[in-house]
Amino acid sequence: MVKLDRQKQLTINFIFSKTEFMRYVSHLDLVRLLMRAARRANMPLYFTKGFSPHPKLRIEKALKLGVESENEKAQLVLTKRVFAPLFVYLMNRKLPSGVRIKKAFYGA
Repeated sequence: MVKLDRQKQLTINFIFSKTEFMRYVSHLDLVRLLMRAARRANMPLYFTKGFSPHPKLRIEKALKLGVESENEKAQLVLTKRVFAPLFVYLMNRKLPSGVRIKKAFYGA
């Protein structure tokens, strides 16, 4: 019998802004930028299973290229609970100017 590795999955929701020169970053590059920042901030990321594992990150709406936004919603799946204000602080330290996480929370 094969024992499956079941990791705990906690979804942290966060609101971020994309302004200044970062408005010229495409949606896919923004996803990569947020994943890279989470890795650099040593977040306990949940990775997908399969041939090419990657962190589970979801941005609610894709912004058009060249558009700024102040309140974009996104979700990141973690394996351990991180205090929400600490999540905001650590992520903002690793993000470039123009992308800022404003608020983070667990649940709905």
